Amino acid sequence: MNLRAVLTLSGCIALAACDNSPYGGQILGTLERDRLELIAESNEPIVEIAVREGDAVPAGATLLRQELGSMQARLDQAVAARNVAERRLAELVKGPRAQEITEARAALESARSMQETETNEYVRVQDLVSRKLVSQSALEQQRARRDSAAGTRKQAEARLHLLLEGTRVEEVEQAEASLKQAQAALVELQTSAARYVVKAPRPGRVEAIPYKLGERPAPGTPLIVMLADGTPYARVYVPEPLRTKFLPGTRIRVHVDGRDGELTGVVRFVSAEAAFTPYYALTQEDRSRLSYLAEIDLEESAAANVPTGMPVQVELTNEKR
Repeated sequence: MNLRAVLTLSGCIALAACDNSPYGGQILGTLERDRLELIAESNEPIVEIAVREGDAVPAGATLLRQELGSMQARLDQAVAARNVAERRLAELVKGPRAQEITEARAALESARSMQETETNEYVRVQDLVSRKLVSQSALEQQRARRDSAAGTRKQAEARLHLLLEGTRVEEVEQAEASLKQAQAALVELQTSAARYVVKAPRPGRVEAIPYKLGERPAPGTPLIVMLADGTPYARVYVPEPLRTKFLPGTRIRVHVDGRDGELTGVVRFVSAEAAFTPYYALTQEDRSRLSYLAEIDLEESAAANVPTGMPVQVELTNEKR
């Protein structure tokens, strides 16, 4: 069914356009309100239904809730990634701690002492080799230990200099970009998770709740169907002979079954295409049976209390707004 259910008019509508018609030029239709279908975000089970069919709800009211399921794990992961990025950025902005610098100085002193010891040992072994008291291989081994100690000292010096200079601007910028990326990913997941809670987008009345507690709806299927509050509008099909008189802005008299008096309205919209067989495929007699979809805004506030779906009769007033 169309989102705004309408009364399908048969051949008698075309007869209503004729001057000798018993309808006297009346057009028939129904009163409608905006019909809102709030769809399922996923196939997770329904864990809460906060309303019943027929309940009036304000905008923003919670109507139904689905279980987060795997979405909760993804949210937790995104929160953890955001926290790691925040701490990494704070660490880089603050720079190295005094304890780290002290530790680096001590490591450098130890490396220098080790290099000096290995260098002296190399000199001693070299003397023993020259006196042929030890083999040449012993000298090569000591040379390797001396060179290793020198490399350790250079490494300790480089680390100390790095800590003393502090964090580079490029590292801070990279950390900031990583934090923004983690925050954006979290916001995206939070937005998706919020759709697991169905809320009323406008004030209205709950018309239908297709699923029950515990059921798993298919993604994209309606969970809640609402009729929006406010003044209804008349939705009619205009016969082809009256189409030229039925223009946007034209004032209309509307009669509602079971209601004394008449309502006034203004034509808001008329479809440019016929609702049935294309006009160019019909004879002149057949064209008189064409109908054009039209919507009429009602002006009286009293019309807000008229039930949706009530049959109406529409008459032209030959006035323009």
